Amino acid sequence: MENALNPLVTCTLPGHDGLPMTCDCAGKGHTRLLFVHGWTCRRAYWQPQLAHFSADYRVAATDLPGHGDTDSQGRSDWSVAALAKDIEACAGALGDSQLILVGHSMGGAVVLEAARRLKNAATAVILADTFIIDYGGLSKETIREIAAPFEADFSGAIAGLVEQTATAATPAALKERLVREMAAADPAWALPLWRDLLAWDPGAAFEELKIPILAVNGSLIPESARERCAPLIMETVLPGAGHFLQMEDPPAFNRALEKFLAKLR
Repeated sequence: MENALNPLVTCTLPGHDGLPMTCDCAGKGHTRLLFVHGWTCRRAYWQPQLAHFSADYRVAATDLPGHGDTDSQGRSDWSVAALAKDIEACAGALGDSQLILVGHSMGGAVVLEAARRLKNAATAVILADTFIIDYGGLSKETIREIAAPFEADFSGAIAGLVEQTATAATPAALKERLVREMAAADPAWALPLWRDLLAWDPGAAFEELKIPILAVNGSLIPESARERCAPLIMETVLPGAGHFLQMEDPPAFNRALEKFLAKLR
């Protein structure tokens, strides 16, 4: 539900190559929360957070190239690095002096890389269930095995992905929506981006970043990823939550962010 006191304004922000990216903005305050969605997802998946946090923060959520209402327009570089450049460009256009990046799933990889590029302009990073896949810990063979079903039957694999990352707490209507909207992505860009994401290694970002990093995770994070990331991040777990935890239980997710944000003040 939109915050009546701080209604969303939809605008366009430039990507790193000038590609216009659709963005929703609202709120007030000295700090900007910039929300980045996951692979084949869209900015609307952050709507509960935009409505909630716009009372105390400036908020923004953008559709990455190819996603939602942002076109691909001949973009040829479908990589985490390219999307991080887009978020860097969006942050520059917004012009905020205090910026906290929030990324869900693939969006977490994007914001970690964007924070590296933004250097001191980013004051913290929040990762929402990003390491449901153990990025940086996958062999080439494992990457091929994960990618193969999407290359063979994209829509069917998306349905499988949504089901595998759901729990008993995930509403059936949400799963149906996710399958419908995510499967509508164009495999021409979605598949190369998927392969690049699977090969992404967070090691360099974790090594370079000297800012607070919070992971808000559901119940499906593999222990291998937790062990590798534990020394580098703070973690909050929402018991029983599935992968799309910010949509499954917005109040619980928002409370986790609020506690972290309070520590930054």
